Amino acid sequence: MKHSPKPCYVIGVISVVVILGSVAECRRFNGIEYPAINCRKHSAVLTDFGGVGDGKTSNTKAFKYAISNLSHYASDGGAQLVVPPGKWLTGSFNLTSYFTLFLQKGALILASQDESEWPPLPVLPSYGRGRDAPDGRFSSLIFGTNLTDVVITGANGTIDGQGSYWWTKFKQNQTKLTRPYLIEIMYSNQIQISNLTLLNSPSWFVHPIYSSNIIIQGLTIVAPVDSPNTDGINPDSCRNTRIEDCYIVSGDDCIAVKSGWDEYGIKFGKPTEHVIIRRLTCISPDSAMIALGSEMSGGIRDMRAEDITAINTQSAVRIKTAIGRGGYVKDIFVKGAQLHTMKYVFWITGSYGSHPDNGFDPNALPQITGINYRDFTADNVTYSARLEGISKDPFSGICISNVDIRLSQEKKKLQWNCTDVSGVTKNVTPQPCDLLPLKTEAHDCPYPTDKLPIDRLQLQTCSL
Repeated sequence: MKHSPKPCYVIGVISVVVILGSVAECRRFNGIEYPAINCRKHSAVLTDFGGVGDGKTSNTKAFKYAISNLSHYASDGGAQLVVPPGKWLTGSFNLTSYFTLFLQKGALILASQDESEWPPLPVLPSYGRGRDAPDGRFSSLIFGTNLTDVVITGANGTIDGQGSYWWTKFKQNQTKLTRPYLIEIMYSNQIQISNLTLLNSPSWFVHPIYSSNIIIQGLTIVAPVDSPNTDGINPDSCRNTRIEDCYIVSGDDCIAVKSGWDEYGIKFGKPTEHVIIRRLTCISPDSAMIALGSEMSGGIRDMRAEDITAINTQSAVRIKTAIGRGGYVKDIFVKGAQLHTMKYVFWITGSYGSHPDNGFDPNALPQITGINYRDFTADNVTYSARLEGISKDPFSGICISNVDIRLSQEKKKLQWNCTDVSGVTKNVTPQPCDLLPLKTEAHDCPYPTDKLPIDRLQLQTCSL
């Protein structure tokens, strides 16, 4: 539905007027339109709250001040904060509900490298400790919790995490708290992150967690391929997530679907389910295009991916788990992959042994079943597959059909290395291992024809 133009609204709160004198004057942006889950009635610009876009002045207070005052409009059609062209240095700041953060073309948010501008947060309950260090973690650059209807978008504006400071500390084992993420939204519903360029996150880029009804579209995510743990998009204990039209260059997995770590994830018990990924392009020489796990102790179910491309990437879709994880990965469907220069096409790891502590239950065995891959083409491949289940806990229901793998000059003699797995294959070259015998039925591996609820959500056309 087209959002009809609204008159500009002056945002007048006594505290703002006292400090700034005048605020949120009427602005026009030459009819800029953008798609969003919801449009906003009120608008303001960061400069109305003291923002200085010189790349040197801290805007942390300006962002916090603007969002605090715009939060008053949550019950009156919501508000959008426009970041205009310029270089906007800032530390961590929190979003509010019924709110849009819009980065205009030419707007560059620069993450501060001053640790005092990154408040500490407690560890995530489904993890039990920080990923880098046990005692807590830094807030992400853009953070929100217990929100409804939040949009982070733009006209391909840029957010640069300036992560080199943090990567050096991590590599030198100097991190006392887990490095910040670029964007993290927790315990929230109706999230949109779209049409932005994200660069050089200190750690993971986009981390929705304990949330639902999430749309992530049109992101360009880039970090050096040797940067540590710079995962692109990590839906974590989330329900109904749609990831589309993203280009990711990463030092870790381009997309990693997660749901908690060992006994903490089992206790928290919140799975990730109903995820659709389409039109993804990934470059990650040391990691996966799409990883499931390794933190999957709350379970991962009903993940669908289609029309995906990997270039110079370690593996296409990798399942990572271990004894002690518990949980499950099931009902996974992938079709239509174009792969170029890969170490592995198919990789399942049952011995991914990193644990938060020694309290994991050795009897907590993961259930891996219902894994369906079809319609893959791959060239310049070293290994076709490494499929490693767990002794006395075999991974079952693996189906692979219509796959053409062309090998590199450095190809390994053993192309299909399979242990403790079972399933079937059809029309696959090179010939698969004996544990995945030829399927005699005429049908290919299944791919669901129904639409997920998040696919039914249509974006509105909004304007500045």
